[in-house]
Amino acid sequence: MRMLRGWCAGSLLFAQSVLSAGQALAADDGTLVDRLEGPQVVTEVVTYRANGEEHVGLIARDAKAKGRRPGILLVHEWWGLNSYARKRAEQLAGLGYVVMAVDMYGEGRTAEHPEDAKAFSSAVMSDWPKAESSFNSALAVLRSRPEVDGDRLAAIGYCFGGGVVLNMALSGAPLKAVVSFHGSPGIAVENPEPFAGRVVIQNGEADSLVSQQGLDTLLSTFESLGTRTTLIQYPGAKHAFTNPESDAKAARYDLPLGYDASADAASWQVMLNLFNGVFKSPKTQPQT
Repeated sequence: MRMLRGWCAGSLLFAQSVLSAGQALAADDGTLVDRLEGPQVVTEVVTYRANGEEHVGLIARDAKAKGRRPGILLVHEWWGLNSYARKRAEQLAGLGYVVMAVDMYGEGRTAEHPEDAKAFSSAVMSDWPKAESSFNSALAVLRSRPEVDGDRLAAIGYCFGGGVVLNMALSGAPLKAVVSFHGSPGIAVENPEPFAGRVVIQNGEADSLVSQQGLDTLLSTFESLGTRTTLIQYPGAKHAFTNPESDAKAARYDLPLGYDASADAASWQVMLNLFNGVFKSPKTQPQT
């Protein structure tokens, strides 16, 4: 277990000297002209069944990229699969990954008011076997894509979604890595299992919605299972520090949220560096 408390975004100088997974993928996925012109990110809505319900997810990928690439499952905040989650999926796709933004609520439901968001997210986390089944159904969709290397998969999540992916790690999911951004540390898994991949938990030190006790319990659980886990806490960062819409929502609903551009940039780079390490060679695999 590795705990990095008190890091400020400006101190992450190592990020400048480490090749990001996205940069490496882009360098291998096309001609020089294609690389100079940039990626061609395309998205498509995908419907899939889970627990007898229809779910509406989103696939984002670079249409110029060749061969099979790592796949990333992205789990939304408690607001649901909205424009913010789609934007993050497109960002990762532009770096060469095939990304599936998951619909954990079913039928593409989203929330505008925090009371609705709380109701949706609580319903999911109160029935973990059902939530795990929903996640695995989406993972199966991603894994079946011809562009995806099924041996190189990871998951990231924001807020509610961070809690989901952390619990998937505790469920022993077949992933190389899990990254949580200001995610809930609550343990929903009844019998945690060892996780073979890496876990990175990125949180704001000023996040009043995530308790230190909850983080300590989560870290102790991962440690007892032998899971390689890193906790990074960003000074002054509040809950939802990666979402530029947080300030407006905080003002509208009187919520303790806040965007932090430095913590956002630093946490994104940490994720990319992790992916570069766990996926080993960033080179694409021929499609079959």
